[in-house]
Amino acid sequence: MSNIEALPLVEPQVAEGVVPCCPPLTERPLTAEEAERTAAMFKALGDPVRLRLFSLVASHEGGEACVCDISDVGVSQPTVSHHLKKLKEAGLLTSERRGTWVYYRVEPSVMAAMGQMLTAATPVA
Repeated sequence: MSNIEALPLVEPQVAEGVVPCCPPLTERPLTAEEAERTAAMFKALGDPVRLRLFSLVASHEGGEACVCDISDVGVSQPTVSHHLKKLKEAGLLTSERRGTWVYYRVEPSVMAAMGQMLTAATPVA
């Protein structure tokens, strides 16, 4: 018997002003706008440093990370700032300045929407 607990499937929460990238790829062809928006997100994640930064923010305790906690990724601080800016421009992260530091969060619904897009649509019986 396994100790692994099955978690219920959760529909992505869409925050106000946040548009999920697109439907599952197997559901229907993407529109030109959906393809542009989705390509921008995957392009931003196509860089190993950006993917690592995104992962650091997403997995950080409390769902947000101070730039001071995630800047040790093997590149200079200005390069970290450049990559974080690209992730924000792609709609993957949000940020908030608190005093001297900037705190980053994964944009609400992004991971769920991207995961949903890569999941096969459930066939109708």
